[in-house]
Amino acid sequence: MSSTYDVIGVDYHLKRHSDPRLKTQIYRSIESGSAILNVGAGTGSYEDPRYPLVALEPSLRMIEQRPVNSAPAVRGAAETLPFRDKTFDVGLALLTVHHWADFERAALELKRVLRKKIVFLTWDPEVSPFWLVRDYFPEIFRKDQTLFPKMEDFRKFFPRCSIENVEIPDDCIDGFLGAHWKRPEEYLRPSTRQCISAFQRLQNFDRGLEALRCDLENDQWYERNRELMPLQSLDVGYRIVICEIF
Repeated sequence: MSSTYDVIGVDYHLKRHSDPRLKTQIYRSIESGSAILNVGAGTGSYEDPRYPLVALEPSLRMIEQRPVNSAPAVRGAAETLPFRDKTFDVGLALLTVHHWADFERAALELKRVLRKKIVFLTWDPEVSPFWLVRDYFPEIFRKDQTLFPKMEDFRKFFPRCSIENVEIPDDCIDGFLGAHWKRPEEYLRPSTRQCISAFQRLQNFDRGLEALRCDLENDQWYERNRELMPLQSLDVGYRIVICEIF
């Protein structure tokens, strides 16, 4: 079983940490004691030890980076869940759906193995792009629009669902694409880009990086984005989608 993260997941755990504010919002709708399946679990950064949990992850490299005392991990894919019907109460799928090969098939599998609900953390491909992908890497925005399911797709396969906007704090400690919206210099660091799959999909991002570097050096970035400076959080399109299973 091969996975994108077998290639790009080197030292992933060094830059990708759970942000406590996002974690609180993710778990807000989950009842105490719920048996959880974490689909596309990665290194398990958003797993809560207070819940009985099993992680599902296709990448052996990512599984190897999980902490020693983390929840048990099973290697597998969302489209073919290796579990019996109605095994878990709740599913988690956190910034993973854009890696799934078949969202419809995965949705059917989730309905099969879950009893109550699934909580997605995803990105809305119909939002306006934020400065990074608007001004420097529009190819990332165009590609992500083809990879992430639309909100209407969630409603199609999970008719009873609610959608919450996610405000990303200006000091977010996780390292996903939109986390550094107020810290542009972070995107110039190879170690930061290494843990962002959107950059790993690009064959050549030198032109965008050089443009960003120049704009930071001559203060053009700050002039163009001065309205961001007073903000402590920003909606750059991330959504929590809570889907009930029935």
